[in-house]
Order: sequence, then structure tokens, then C-alpha cells
Amino acid sequence: MADHPDTAALVLACREAGLDPGDAVPLRRHATSVYRIPRTGSGRDLIAKIAPSTMRARAERAIHLTRWLRAHDFPCVEPAEVSQPIDAGDFVVTFWIHYDQRQKTVPDASHLGRLLRQLHALPMPPVDLPAAAPLRHFADLVTSSTTVSDGDKVWLLAERHRLLADYAQLDFPLGVGMLHGDAYPGNTLWNGGTAILGDWDEPAIGPRELDLAPTLQGGIRFGRSSTELDAFTIAYGYDPRDWTGLPVLAGLRDLHTLGSFLRRAQHGDITAVNELDLRIASLRRRDNSSWRAA
Repeated sequence: MADHPDTAALVLACREAGLDPGDAVPLRRHATSVYRIPRTGSGRDLIAKIAPSTMRARAERAIHLTRWLRAHDFPCVEPAEVSQPIDAGDFVVTFWIHYDQRQKTVPDASHLGRLLRQLHALPMPPVDLPAAAPLRHFADLVTSSTTVSDGDKVWLLAERHRLLADYAQLDFPLGVGMLHGDAYPGNTLWNGGTAILGDWDEPAIGPRELDLAPTLQGGIRFGRSSTELDAFTIAYGYDPRDWTGLPVLAGLRDLHTLGSFLRRAQHGDITAVNELDLRIASLRRRDNSSWRAA
């Protein structure tokens, strides 16, 4: 296992959970780090998610909520049966069952539509969920960036202000309820032949349309076909594409998707810098050009 600032946290958390980190494989390092923990015998491999300690409340919420969801037969990722989250120095660590996606394609959007319909029909969970606050951290990410030009910063902050002002005036036909918070097909996984919903870092209470907008925005930016979008809305049971508020939510999602690139650019990721420049330029032109998926 290569040396990295989060390596000591992983070793410490594994020791506390009774796991062996010796063969841990790093899978992703963005705002959080993700490792696969191979296990021998009958035990399934695990995923370790390592986040800054400032995100402890978020990590604890994800564990409690997914355990409650699974108790209510909702198909979602399963936390490992260890006492968690685990505090490890400047980090907080959570462990999850690993679902092998090799030789499999991402579940199509119709599966997400059915999952969201089921999620939105559940009662309120006994978990303290925050109110939805689109672009909550976006201004800080922009102003602290050392790769975005001053002119682009001014434009992005003004665009955020405009969209949030429009958002505050919307009426939402679907009402308010529990949200996944980052629902798009890329956050679905296969568990055998069943599609499940993962990545529970941003659940909230808010207008249900917020969970539909990312997939529909994907029809503009990431090449999702009208056939796939039709399947998504049919599976969910509601089609907001003629709703006047959708362009506002799509615009908010456009800015939201810049967040990971802003973080990666700060750490010298040239690919992220280039994609960030492309996306900001297309936003400023107000065109609907396609973007490269993250």
C-alpha cells in the first residue's frame, strides 16, 4: 500500500474494526479517498471511505440512514457490520460492502427512476437530515481557487446568485420530502441482478424535483438520449421536462458539477483544469455543449 496522508488513517481504522489493511487497493482520491479492502474466506470485500474529520457528521448520517433504509427494504449500499464511523486522526473512516461491478454496465436511468419513486414514498427517517441547500459550498470553492481566473470567479458567483434567487421563487409540484441529494445513474450499482443506490453523502429534506434534475441535466450535458430520459420519467411516474422550474434546477446542477473539478484542479490535476475551463467557457456562452463525464 503506497504511502499517502490518509494511509495512516486507514491502518488505524482497520485495526479498530478488526480488519487487515495490508492488501488495500486505492480506488479514488477526490474530496474523499476510497479503498477496497480484500478479504479472504467467505467474507465479502469491503470499501473504506476516508474523509476529513470535519465531515464526521456527514459520515455518521450516511451510516444511520442506510441502515434505516435497508431495514425498510430499500435497495441501497450496505454499511459493514462494525462500530462506525471511526475517528482516525484528522480523518473519519466508514466501511461498506463492496459490490463488484466488473463486466457490468452502469444501470440505466429507468432503474434510478424506480429507486427514486420508492425512496420518495418512504416515511421520514429518524435521522437528522439537513434542509436542501443547493450550492452550499460553491462560493467558497470558487473564491479559494487558484486556477480559476478573476473574471470567471466574478461570473460564477453572479450566476450562483441569479440561480438561487430564481430557485427561491419556484413552486414545486412534487412537494418536499427526503432526498438522496446526488441522484444520477452513476450513483447506482448492481447487487447481483438488483440495482441499488449508493453514495449517501448528501441526503437532505427538500423539493423532490431536486433528485430528478441531475438525470435530466445529463440529457443536455452528458448525451443521455430522449429514450433513456423517457424511461427514467416513466419509471418515476412524473415528467418535469415541461415544468418551468427545470431550467433553474439544471443550471444549479451545471454549477454543482464543477465542484469536484475545482477540488482536483487545486491539487494540480491538469485534466481537471482543462475540463473546468471547457465547462466554464460553455456556461458563459450559455450553450448546451456536451461535457466529458467526470
